[in-house]
Amino acid sequence: MGQVTPDSPSEPTLERLLEHPAIWRGRSAARTATLGTGCRRLDEALPGGGWPAAGLTEILTARSGLGELRLLIPLLAMLGRELPARWAAWISPPFEPYAPALIAAGVPLERQLVVRTADPAGAIEQTLDSGGCAIVLAWFAATARSSGVARTNKSTQLSPLRRLQLATQRSQVPAFLFRPLDEAAQSSPAELRLVFEPSLEGGRLQLLKSRGGERRPLDILWSEWRELNRCEPKKGKSARDVHDQT
Repeated sequence: MGQVTPDSPSEPTLERLLEHPAIWRGRSAARTATLGTGCRRLDEALPGGGWPAAGLTEILTARSGLGELRLLIPLLAMLGRELPARWAAWISPPFEPYAPALIAAGVPLERQLVVRTADPAGAIEQTLDSGGCAIVLAWFAATARSSGVARTNKSTQLSPLRRLQLATQRSQVPAFLFRPLDEAAQSSPAELRLVFEPSLEGGRLQLLKSRGGERRPLDILWSEWRELNRCEPKKGKSARDVHDQT
């Protein structure tokens, strides 16, 4: 058997392989591109230092409207400043987005696209593949099934969530699913899953699934949130894309 020397090209090749986002290594985390959350402590708790820049994230709550959307307001505002302009798609929200609050947070209303449909999974996949969206927010339960989009025999064998995870990888666009808390026990191909519980001035976050990241509950305050300044994805936890609000 041949020996591998420190200068052997097989070592960096293996290292690069282990950093691929499709490979899970227990509690260790592959270096994947991320986007800052706007909260330093949350960035530090998430693998890679922020939201997946191209992946499926699930946010589970006991019911809608508990403040969970505030987790993404800094990201919506940041992506809304990107050029060329792209949509932020809201697929089947259980409420009408509250325009005054979005404007106050710096989210451009002219870049928000609300889609009402009986086939949310199909709509999410289409918006991701369209190339016209910078981010997708969606609401549907695990029992949702896509029925309105023609697919090959191979793709129809995949679950709706698996198709959406693959679509985020194809498009390199993040998608966030808001789902009921009782779905927490179900398996999911999402790259990141977390539970949000509201508190008086913030909330508690618990990571259910991640490639690394903090496993202990994280209590955050909305007063910790800051404005995201840059839209460039980052690698690892060394960079920060946030600055203090002025």
